[in-house]
Amino acid sequence: MPGNLTSEQVWREVEKHSFAVLGFVTPRAEARTAGIVYLVREHELYITTWRNSWKARYIGSNPHVSLTVTIPKRILLAPWVHIPDATITFAGEALLHAIDAVPEDIPRTLLRGLELSAEQKKEISIIRVRPAGEFLTYGVGVPLRIMRHPEAASGRAPV
Repeated sequence: MPGNLTSEQVWREVEKHSFAVLGFVTPRAEARTAGIVYLVREHELYITTWRNSWKARYIGSNPHVSLTVTIPKRILLAPWVHIPDATITFAGEALLHAIDAVPEDIPRTLLRGLELSAEQKKEISIIRVRPAGEFLTYGVGVPLRIMRHPEAASGRAPV
């Protein structure tokens, strides 16, 4: 296990990326996941979704979520060689907010400058995820050759 992995190193890696897989549970206790685009502010992640989407409804009924950030790994001079992505996984609590209940720069950045009417803004929710517990990592902070050995490539760091 990488012994020198700190939470700040993991946060820096999470902040470098913008795609993750969000895991949540339906009211029937069925597991679901969705690929999402996120933004990090002060160690919290922000995600946009439609206010009436199944994702918003499920999170509204059960705020316990997990996120897995995938980090592509490539060999610089041999990009055709497939290397499994590195990952950072953590649990957290998700809260739903109206778009105007978060700082303006968050939805502007997430929506990539898309201009919305007042009616459209009413239809969008912002999911704020507060990570908890530990980060579980694979392939973060280790050389590619170590990734062949899962125990050596796995790590933990406090959130």
